[in-house]
Amino acid sequence: MVTPRQSAGACASRLRSFALVDCIVATVMLGVSLSVIIGLAGRAISEQSKGEHLQTAAMLADEQLHLVLSRGPDDYARRFAVDGACDAPFTNYTYKLAFSGGASVGDPYQVACTVTWNAGDGERSVTIDTLMAARTGLADTQPDPIRTPQTSIIRTP
Repeated sequence: MVTPRQSAGACASRLRSFALVDCIVATVMLGVSLSVIIGLAGRAISEQSKGEHLQTAAMLADEQLHLVLSRGPDDYARRFAVDGACDAPFTNYTYKLAFSGGASVGDPYQVACTVTWNAGDGERSVTIDTLMAARTGLADTQPDPIRTPQTSIIRTP
């Protein structure tokens, strides 16, 4: 026959073993959830870094295209460098300009600027293509000439 004292001891023993199993399960769940959170945080930092590089490359390409626009695309390649390293502090980025079109008066030039950088997983680049009209007139007489092409430009998405 079981006495009340023996019954209370067995019940307390079962509660302690249940609490131990509960702690082990909670620790395992906490470890798994922390490893998932750390993995997601690492991936988020990596994606943010890629976004920063892409934004910097787009800004540098925009700067090069503005230089071409201000100096005119018609003989830019003869007067200025069309490739090279970007200015400090962006020396790990390189640019390359390509010109086509503009064969006759009023035809726009197609200007492409490619900015390349070395990412941790290989080389990456961004290319921006645009159309630019040639500068007409002299800088002395017409500081802001009209550069409208003779035919309208059809833009496609």
